[in-house]
Amino acid sequence: MIERRSSMQIPMELRTGRLVLRPWRAEDATLLHPILDTNWEHLAPWIPARIADPASIPVLAQRLAGFAADFIGDREWRYGIFTPDGRILGELSLFSRATDGRVAYTDADRAEIGYWLRTDATGHGFATEAARAVLAVAADLPRFSQVEIRCDERNASSAAVPRRLGFEHTATIVEPAATSAESPVHLQVWTLALSNGSNQ
Repeated sequence: MIERRSSMQIPMELRTGRLVLRPWRAEDATLLHPILDTNWEHLAPWIPARIADPASIPVLAQRLAGFAADFIGDREWRYGIFTPDGRILGELSLFSRATDGRVAYTDADRAEIGYWLRTDATGHGFATEAARAVLAVAADLPRFSQVEIRCDERNASSAAVPRRLGFEHTATIVEPAATSAESPVHLQVWTLALSNGSNQ
């Protein structure tokens, strides 16, 4: 299978000591579906439903095809996290940001990293390993002067990743509840300056 490349030459594959990171493909839906199904309670409190929802395989394939198109179109870069033998562990994403939210790369001054792992992959340093690899990608993109990781303050496992990578906890912001039955979310903002970022 020949993969098209991002116009910005974002790597289509990253390899670490234990992991392979690559953009999602529609055909990954068959393997991803049972993971989302069995990990719904683990993932749902922390990531958007449009990512965590274990939709039917055809719907999930469409979702993954959309993620792949967004990657090629430089709108956002979602890498599936795989073992070298092809087992799916989770996802590591890179987004363009400005002060007031996610924006097109041409309007960005910083990057945001997001991630999730299946339950049985947590506690092994995989998210830290994957995030470290994507930090190197972000550092090569001239508009990014810093990288942020945002996580619910209740999610200690997620917050451990930026702490290990040398990020500083710079703020805690309150996001309004999505519904009247829910509570506001206290979101930690972790920040790391990029020495290569020139904010052009």
